[in-house]
Amino acid sequence: MPLTMAGMGEEHSIKKVGGNPQVRQFLENLGFVVGAGVAVISKNGGNVIVRIRDSRVAVSREMAARILI
Repeated sequence: MPLTMAGMGEEHSIKKVGGNPQVRQFLENLGFVVGAGVAVISKNGGNVIVRIRDSRVAVSREMAARILI
């Protein structure tokens, strides 16, 4: 299921990161790699703020849809 559908506060692990190679590289640089733990902190109009690797990252709805948990 995409990250956009995750409930707030639930801990999940990343199963797949989609998109073209540039998008995947961008997300990997932010810490979104297969097996990493991620939790949604807040949602605002489809955009999400997530906790990954002890930091908070804001991700657009389009980018969050490419991250499968």
